[in-house]
Amino acid sequence: GRVTDDFDKHLLNTYTRTWMGENIFNNNFCFYKGYKIPNFAKVDEYLNYINEELPEVDTPEAFGLHPNADITYQSNTANTVIEKIINIQPKDAGTGGGETREELVYRLSAEMLEKVPENFVSHEVKARLMKYGVFQPMNIFLRQEIDRIQKVITVVKQTLIDLQLAIDGTIIMSDSLKDALDNIFDARVPKTWSKISWDSSTLGFWFTELLDRDMQFKSWIFESRPNVFWLTGFFNPQGFLTAMRQEITRAHKGWALDVVQLFNEMTKMNKEDVSSSPQDGVYIYGLSLDGAGWDKRGMRLIEPSPKVLFTPLPVVHMFALNEMTKEQKAQRVYECPVYKKPQRTDLTYITNMRLKTSQNPEYWTLRGAALLCDIK
Repeated sequence: GRVTDDFDKHLLNTYTRTWMGENIFNNNFCFYKGYKIPNFAKVDEYLNYINEELPEVDTPEAFGLHPNADITYQSNTANTVIEKIINIQPKDAGTGGGETREELVYRLSAEMLEKVPENFVSHEVKARLMKYGVFQPMNIFLRQEIDRIQKVITVVKQTLIDLQLAIDGTIIMSDSLKDALDNIFDARVPKTWSKISWDSSTLGFWFTELLDRDMQFKSWIFESRPNVFWLTGFFNPQGFLTAMRQEITRAHKGWALDVVQLFNEMTKMNKEDVSSSPQDGVYIYGLSLDGAGWDKRGMRLIEPSPKVLFTPLPVVHMFALNEMTKEQKAQRVYECPVYKKPQRTDLTYITNMRLKTSQNPEYWTLRGAALLCDIK
């Protein structure tokens, strides 16, 4: 690998401080149980030690990870194999004595068409935004999100209608419709949909998320601003947090946007417990911890339970500060990165959150602890 961003640099620095210091010269030093530094005089003795003493398969703990990481690795490997098998299956064969491939896709298309959300009416949206304040940062963000979800709804409807017509033989089956037919049959998201929306492991998860996103936006624009926001349901969660910072900056005279920084406080509430908005900032929910557990009573990071890969986080209060207090600076916290999806890249990175910890924060860096908006 290469050092491509600050997180790579931070991880390598953590490895260096943990395993490449003066302590490695102590006789009792070991990287992990069974991983000692041998001290021999000949090369053959080192080779024999490697071949005979070291395990053939390294456990996740040897690298500072939790044993659950092995479950994630095995699951990802199995999913990759299954995906390859699905991809090489013949596409034109029927399904035996039951429905044909085309009949199944036609039926699924009809069912989805019945459930696809209604279009946003442009003049109604404009009227509501005028009432809220069209130039307010959060309302500008809302308008941008509605434009994007409307594009998705339009494309989904048109694809399903055209797919039914193509199966009936009324129109020609184009390449994009053929791709939609193949993917819907395999319960995967058609490329024309995923290109303008979001990644998801299955079509069912993707379609459910479409309905949930639409519900959040329609509730916000036609009823009232939510008391708690579903962060996963935004196309641009970074834009949402930036709009929140702008809102707070404008509310405090003398604050400058380029100085104001994001801050967060954990709560003990679930989304059902939230009855009102915070005085400053927003409440968000939908985040899950990967690589760590959460102590609800002590509100700090703990070891995850065996075989529990993701731990849901309670409602988080996100707000902005012009400057941290001495008490806030003195807190022992892990700067936990937040990602949209399990694929942790610079494209899915959103921000950092401060999570309290009893251990050294570097412990959670080695654990690979992160927050995910979506675990599917």
